[in-house]
Amino acid sequence: MGRIKTMMIKRITNNLVAEHRDEFKKTFAENKVLLEQFADIPSKKLRNVIAGYVTRLMKEKKESEEL
Repeated sequence: MGRIKTMMIKRITNNLVAEHRDEFKKTFAENKVLLEQFADIPSKKLRNVIAGYVTRLMKEKKESEEL
């Protein structure tokens, strides 16, 4: 089982994905760089958690489009 994301992480990520859905990619490294451009996140760990959740959402979106 994976780690459970807090409501703050989900809220921030859902807002960012809603605004920039076309710019985010399916890889963590690319999303980490893009996240620095779109949001001012104070800590490295928080940025990485959000980037990981964005990546997960984008992969789910791509899989649902393929079906």
